[in-house]
Amino acid sequence: MVFILSDNGFHDRFKPLSLTRSIADFRVGILTIREKWEKYLGEKVYVRTEQYLQAKYDVAECDNCVVIPSVLLPNYNLVKEIKSLKSGRLVKDDFVLASVETKTSLTADVEYSGKVYALKSLTDIFSFNGMEIVRDFELITSGRLSQNISNTNVVFGKYPLFVEKGCSVECATFNTNDGPIYIGANSEVMEGANIRGPFAMCEHAVLKMGAKMYGDTTVGPWCKVGGELSNVVFFGYSNKAHDGFLGNSVVGEWCNFGADSNNSNLKNNYAEVKLWSYETQHFENTGLQFCGLIFGDHSKCGINTMFNTGTVVGVSANIFGAGFPRNFVPSFSWGGASGFSEYKLETAFEVMERVMARRHVEFTETDKAIMKHIFDTNPNCR
Repeated sequence: MVFILSDNGFHDRFKPLSLTRSIADFRVGILTIREKWEKYLGEKVYVRTEQYLQAKYDVAECDNCVVIPSVLLPNYNLVKEIKSLKSGRLVKDDFVLASVETKTSLTADVEYSGKVYALKSLTDIFSFNGMEIVRDFELITSGRLSQNISNTNVVFGKYPLFVEKGCSVECATFNTNDGPIYIGANSEVMEGANIRGPFAMCEHAVLKMGAKMYGDTTVGPWCKVGGELSNVVFFGYSNKAHDGFLGNSVVGEWCNFGADSNNSNLKNNYAEVKLWSYETQHFENTGLQFCGLIFGDHSKCGINTMFNTGTVVGVSANIFGAGFPRNFVPSFSWGGASGFSEYKLETAFEVMERVMARRHVEFTETDKAIMKHIFDTNPNCR
């Protein structure tokens, strides 16, 4: 059978992070959603997304495709049920967990009795992150041995620490009392870093000297991170290399935070936080008391930038200056608290190409077409 993760019906809800990728490529825990499904299923998983994004993904051609919503997080029992599905749909409380696309008529729905987790909003990415670190940790480390680290480090707690090959880890403290800690291949933990689980850093990531990493935090591949993080997910290739606080936040790829940039994750009146919704074009109540920053791909901020509680920043925004910028910064914005102007597309392209080349990643014509689509079709400062 051919398995497909589909964004159908969910794309707008997860902007700005879904503007540049399928939801299947959201990182929650250690792995992306697509990587999770491929490990559980033991085979390649295809992606069905918006037309302007589909060029990034292989298209599946099949007579019996199993279509799974890309917001759904896998587990062993769920995967077993989906693999046994020969026709029709697997459902849970009217939510379709999987459907078999065939040329024959549909059979009756099969009700799934187990527990399921699916992303319903952007904030679920950081809210589910600790749970998913624990589940991914077991999935990818079971039956394997961790690389040994030197006795310059301090390790204590009831959960395991797993260090992949090729890592440099010196003079750091690891507290696993509340969850496991995963250190990805060829990554570096510099002196004085303090880490509490559940925590994950992926391949080629770097924790800077004196970094303070609280639980439920993921540092994606090729990220450089310092300062203080609490319940933050970095998708990958982004930098926050200096002091400053981020909490209850999600950061896309190719982002950069200037020194001493901070976000608020709790309102002064302790009220529930509202967050801008691309889907409804309004600020919607998250139901959360702690909610920080959603930061789209290729966005940057200058030194000492301050983000208010519940701020959403689109794709390729450049933020600088004193004061708090507004709680929704559209894509391709240039400015700060005093106002924004349009960030010219060709100028943005030059920066994207330069930034990606530093990590030996090509800024392709497909990337350009996606960015132009975002520039032309999404709210910005024009």
